[in-house]
Amino acid sequence: MCQLLGMNCNVPTDICFSFTGFQARGGLTDNHTDGWGITFFEGRGVRQFLDPNPSAHSPVADFVRNYPIKSKNVIAHIRKATQGETKLENTHPFVRELWGRYWSFAHNGDLKSFEPKLDGLYCPVGKTDSEKAFCLIMQELKNKFGDECPPLKELGEFLHELTLRIAAFGVFNFLLSNGEFMMAHCSTKLASIIRKAPFTVAHLKDQEVAVDFSAVTTNIDRVAVIATYPLTENELWNIHEPGTLLLLADGVISAEYKTFPGPITTCEKLVIS
Repeated sequence: MCQLLGMNCNVPTDICFSFTGFQARGGLTDNHTDGWGITFFEGRGVRQFLDPNPSAHSPVADFVRNYPIKSKNVIAHIRKATQGETKLENTHPFVRELWGRYWSFAHNGDLKSFEPKLDGLYCPVGKTDSEKAFCLIMQELKNKFGDECPPLKELGEFLHELTLRIAAFGVFNFLLSNGEFMMAHCSTKLASIIRKAPFTVAHLKDQEVAVDFSAVTTNIDRVAVIATYPLTENELWNIHEPGTLLLLADGVISAEYKTFPGPITTCEKLVIS
């Protein structure tokens, strides 16, 4: 399946180091060769780069790796297709507008027989289960909360419940951000690390690259990195439990929503099918 990479910070930061290791997994150190993409939030705007070619051999990915775009929220994805052809329209992350902000979404997994009832406000362009799930999330947020974004506590609780209903159809690891915060769901595999002072030297697993973060940061910087698998070999990453939804803001995990007791039943699944 695919792999995810996310970054949430308290100050605009570039993702060049993490992306260097992540890019290699798209055809060099791993076999995720069905395209890649990345979204950078800058204020209310986004910069997005998508390519249906393998990231390890993509000139566009080389540009992103070497160009220090600074952002407080970044979502990246390398694809190993399970549904939908290897085409640009099926390449993650996907972007939609809600409440006057762009939202970006990337998914790692496979949702079987997933055909949600969409009311036409948000429609998939491609043929992936991932984009269907994103459209459903946007639709249900709009239907639930109307024209204004609710407090983060209410938003998180609702997204957690909706996420578990969608995850009943299969594997549903994802990253979601609107530029102000990030949500990360662990369905099977997800790891994170929070870097803050005192900063140290980090070594990538997938490339012979190291960086001394103390030389490129200040004492107030906080950077949370989320990935399907840890990207460095000399740092302690947190491995999250399946069924956990994380809320990240300003470089910290500000809330964790755990799995509800008991399984999701067929009746519950029918609410969104």
